[in-house]
Amino acid sequence: MITPKVFADFQNADAEKRLRLNCIGTIEDLANQSIELQDGQLLTLYSEDLEVDGVVQFSEEEKLWVAAIDWERIRQVEDLVVQAQV
Repeated sequence: MITPKVFADFQNADAEKRLRLNCIGTIEDLANQSIELQDGQLLTLYSEDLEVDGVVQFSEEEKLWVAAIDWERIRQVEDLVVQAQV
C-alpha cells in the first residue's frame, strides 16, 4: 500500500511536538486525494525540501488532527533524489 503524501507546516507543532494538520496546504492535499483522516493512519508529510513519515492522531486538547513524527528522521528531499540516481 502506498502511503499518501500530504503537505505539513513543520513550524506548526503542538506542545507534544506533533505536526498540526490544519494548514491550508494540508487541507488542499487531503481534499485533492480524497483522504479522510483516521487515528493510526500513516502519511508521508512534506514541506518544501523536507519530508517525514507520521502517524495520524486526533488531539482531544485542541480538537484537531495531528501527526506524530520522529524529528530525527526528517529527510531532505534532494538527498533522496541523489540517492535514487546512484
